[in-house]
This record gives sequence, structure tokens and C-alpha cells, in this order.
Amino acid sequence: MADRISFTLNDRPVEIEPFEISGVSPMTTLLDWLRERRGLRGTKEGCAEGDCGACTVVLERGGGRREAVNSCIALLGQIDGLSVRTVEGLSGADGGPHPVQTAMAEADATQCGFCTPGFVMSVFAFAGSGEAAEPDTVHEVLAGNLCRCTGYRPIVEAMGRVAGLANPPPAVPAAIPVRTAAAAFDGMFYAPRSLHDLLALRRAHPEARLLAGGTDLGLDASRARKPPASVIHLTHVPELQTISATGERLAIGAAVTYTAAAPLLIEAFPALRPYLSRLGSRQIRNLGTIGGNVGNASPIGDMPPVLLALEASVRLVSARGAREMPLEEFFVGYRRTALAPDEIIESLSMPRLWPHEVFFCDKVSKRRDQDISTVAAAYRLRIVDGRFEDVRIGFGGMAATPKRATLIEDALKAEGFAAAIEAIPRQFEPLDDWRGTAAYRLQVAANLLRRLELRLAEPSRVMELEAL
Repeated sequence: MADRISFTLNDRPVEIEPFEISGVSPMTTLLDWLRERRGLRGTKEGCAEGDCGACTVVLERGGGRREAVNSCIALLGQIDGLSVRTVEGLSGADGGPHPVQTAMAEADATQCGFCTPGFVMSVFAFAGSGEAAEPDTVHEVLAGNLCRCTGYRPIVEAMGRVAGLANPPPAVPAAIPVRTAAAAFDGMFYAPRSLHDLLALRRAHPEARLLAGGTDLGLDASRARKPPASVIHLTHVPELQTISATGERLAIGAAVTYTAAAPLLIEAFPALRPYLSRLGSRQIRNLGTIGGNVGNASPIGDMPPVLLALEASVRLVSARGAREMPLEEFFVGYRRTALAPDEIIESLSMPRLWPHEVFFCDKVSKRRDQDISTVAAAYRLRIVDGRFEDVRIGFGGMAATPKRATLIEDALKAEGFAAAIEAIPRQFEPLDDWRGTAAYRLQVAANLLRRLELRLAEPSRVMELEAL
């Protein structure tokens, strides 16, 4: 018989029987299950794609850490072993409203009310984080929640009232078992607990989709209502959750979330701070993984151009062994990679900046927040005595794959920025789509190189926008 999905919901243990008994598939979204099976309708469906935040719930992790996530794109099988809190599970010490709810009410931080529970849960996660209600932090916290009535000012005011709130972690019921062996839910959702078991499952089920954060895969189940036939869930594999750093190199496991990886990446490459704040929302970054972004091989993914510029390599493993390759060799076509059917991405690694090296990155999109790149670019430059000794440039949105711009690099090293800009049409033949025409993308790429030139020559003339 299939394993049961077990987790905590609002401090109470939950067990979901196999499909033939419960009628609930592990491919059901957490949102659908909360609303249709538990009657917890404070969690709303707005966009069904992790964009509007009306579906926000909070995952309560070890050490009292609380992370807001989009329940519309989280599959029920992903929640096994976790602790979930919805707006119905909030209360104050006296059993009345939670201080966040009180602050929202006192600030009149609601209008039609549809989006309010999602905002409450995002602010709840923020309130116990120890962060100050600084303008850029407030913007980042609220970027994943949309108010159709545009009533943001009182919501911001409420956030200021609860910043630094003592928010003790709940006790996780002992009834929730800690799995040490691989779980299989209804013969379609596999959750290994070791790299050995993962590779065995991958060899046995090469047709299964690999699931890490699910911020892309979850759209199939949510928006399209066509969940995959089978998945292998990577999050519980310790070997894919490693983060390591030496004096020369960083390595990040394929199942490490953006949130977990950000401190190390920003410490090594400070220019990534504003860039990462525009990669989805906190809800997305709390689930999504860098390995998943690379594995999707989308030409408009945010991280591949950065990783290409940073000279990243990818480590691929299977039951047959391991191999490592430069990331630029990993992308072989539109949404196609060099992964063999029995392989998985184990980790990505990149060197730190060497002496005389600088790094910058840019993202252009229709919206500042919660939008996929129209064009993304990243640059790693070694400059000695005013000359470019080494140049690595990665672009996204300019070709069928994220691509290293070798012709532009050569022109920049040999003749400077004017030649590099002239090389853009030789390097890229972008497509027209609803995000931008080919001519627009070529112009944006040229303007980004001009911006890079200003950064290097006259830094005071370049505005770095972090918050609106």
C-alpha cells in the first residue's frame, strides 16, 4: 500500500490516506485541498500561477523560521513532513485575533477583503523575522501580494506596527513522523531521502518529472489543471541541500532554495542583491531552487545568464557515475539540456571573484516585480591597467537558450564598448514575442552595454533602483 501524506496544519496533525481510500491525489495543489477538502476558504485562488499572493500560506520550519509560500503551485506531496499555517490558524495569546490581524484592522488595511488573508500571512511571516520595516524590505515583503483596490498605504502602516514582533514558534506535534526512508504516494509521487535512492528511482522512472520547488512544474497542476503523471521530489535528499564555500569557490546543491542560497551569493557577489529581490517574490524564492531554474532551461530564466557570466559549472550524477561540465555546454536547445534520462543535477559551483574582477547584472522586464525577464544580462570582467584581460557575458531572452556572448566578449576585449555593441546583431537573432520584438531586444542589449560602460567610467551617473 502507498505511504500516507503526513503534515501539520494549524498545529494539528493531518494524515491523508492513499487515493483509493481518500480520493485525494498527491498531485492535488495544497490550495485546492485546503479549500475543497478542509473548508479553509480564507486561502484564495486569484491567478493560479503564484503571482497574486491571494493563496499565501506559511510553512513553519525548524528553529521557528516562517516562510510565506504560494499554495496554488505547491503539490500536496511536497507538504509531507512539514508544518503549514493558514489565516484560520492565527490567534493571539488570549485566543483573540493575532497581533498582525489587529494591526491590519486598526490601520484599515483592507478594502474589498479578497486579498487580505494573503497579505496577513505574508506580514505574519515578516513579523517574526526580526527584520525592520525599512522601505526596501517592506516593498520586497509585499511584492508577492497584489491588492486589486490598491490599498497599500495602510498595509505598509500595519507592517510598521508589527515589525520585530515576538512570535514564538509553535510546538510541532510529536505525532508527525520523521521519515528516514523513501516515500511513495500512490505510485506517482516519489520522495527519496538519499542520493542513492534518488538515483535508483531516476533509473527506474526516467519518464518522471523532477520536482524541487515546483514553481514552474506546479503551474501544470494549478493553471493548466494537467498535473504530471509522476514526479520524483528532490527536496528531502540531503546531498542536494548542501551549501559550501572555500576561499576560491562556491557550491550550491540543486535543491537549495533561492532564499537559502541568497546570503552566500550576495556576500560573494554584492550586485546580486537587487537582482535577486526581483526574482519572483519571497513566496517564490522560499520554494524555488537555482537547480530547478537551470534544469528548466528556459531562455528567459533569471539565473542562467548570471551563472554563465560567473563561469559556473554543473555537476551531473547518475547510478553510472558523475560528470561535470561548464554551464554553457549544458543548454543544447530550446528547453533542452545535456542531462541523460537517468541523470540529475547534483550541484552548481562557481569561482569567487579574482583580484581586479568586477561583476554586474541587469534585468529588464515589463514590471519591476513578479515578472519574467524580457532581457537579462550579467558581466564578469577582469580589468588591469584599464584593459579588459578577461570578459564573460551571459544573456537571457536573446536566443533559444541562455547564452554566453562570446563574439561580444571578444569585441569588448579587443576594441572596446563601441565594437561590442556593434557585435550584438552578429551574436544574437532574437525572436519577436509578446514581451518584446527582436528589434527591441537588440536595442535593450545595446543599452545595457552602454549602462555597463557608464558603471565602469562614471559610477555616479548610474542609478541602481532597488525599491519603488
